[in-house]
Amino acid sequence: MTHPPITPLQAGPLDSVFGPLYWFLELWSGFMSWLAGVTGLELLQYGFMHRAILVGLCIGVMAPLIGTFLVHRQLALIGDALAHTGFAGVAVGLFLNAVIDLGVSPYLTAVVVAMIAALFIELISEATDAYNDVSMAIVLSTGFALGTTLISINAGGLAVGVNQFLFGNLSTVSNESAAILLALFGIIIGVVGLTRNQLLYVTFDETAAAVSGLSVSWYNRIMVMLTAMVVVGAMQIMGVILVAAMLVVPVAGASQVARSFNESLLVSVVLAELAVILGIGVSYYGEATAGGVIVLVAVAIYVIAVVLGKLQTAFGEDATPEMGSIDIGETESSGD
Repeated sequence: MTHPPITPLQAGPLDSVFGPLYWFLELWSGFMSWLAGVTGLELLQYGFMHRAILVGLCIGVMAPLIGTFLVHRQLALIGDALAHTGFAGVAVGLFLNAVIDLGVSPYLTAVVVAMIAALFIELISEATDAYNDVSMAIVLSTGFALGTTLISINAGGLAVGVNQFLFGNLSTVSNESAAILLALFGIIIGVVGLTRNQLLYVTFDETAAAVSGLSVSWYNRIMVMLTAMVVVGAMQIMGVILVAAMLVVPVAGASQVARSFNESLLVSVVLAELAVILGIGVSYYGEATAGGVIVLVAVAIYVIAVVLGKLQTAFGEDATPEMGSIDIGETESSGD
């Protein structure tokens, strides 16, 4: 199997903004090269795999982190809706680059379009009193229609560039897209860390949260925008078609064996990282699509978790996740 050699990181249009992240990528690449020398693993010898592994590890943390809130709020399908609008964002970026030579990363346009779509999902629900699944279906259809229309306008010239976003591709994870993912990762971790109590309160008792003075609509918007960031970040490896699986499957598996919200969150991250690492390894040596393999591994882990959960129940242990410890006083004061 022939792969391109490791090449030094080259500055892209975002170098002035993401300079520190490019520096971190240099350090990471050096560490992976050292690890390749120690272990002798072939997949660690190539620069594109260094970036793909780093991106995969970040996805393994941020996807179940946000997915845990979504699953408990019964919003598991929002990932699909935002993935399709992310596809539209990619098409917008490719179209602008082809027509006016804008030189913008398709991942940046995908982030912008997906976040706007996330806000529209909430606004449609609030303005029309429609259920969330109605607004998600509208946004999903609109996003995919926009993407396919832009591709057809360009006489299919964008189809080749779009394929990597539809199905994901390890070898196309560039320095720029990896830097964007790292920036999104930092934002997601930071926002969840600052608003954890409020998000928990809104997730498990929206009515009580509103009565206590929290702006429920504001935290709902924060959640859907964070989801949009996760979806776009994971798109480069998972692809549009499968990206939503990483928001749901590890969380569903963790819910079978965990006994609290915090434990469910921790277990879901462990399961997601296991699926990512095994999936990337198998896809590399088996020359298969990484996104598909990662999801298949995640589903296999889910099946094992279901069996373990049944065994826990059989031995008298309750594996149902609970709300966990929430400082209600702190939550209320934060909402004032």
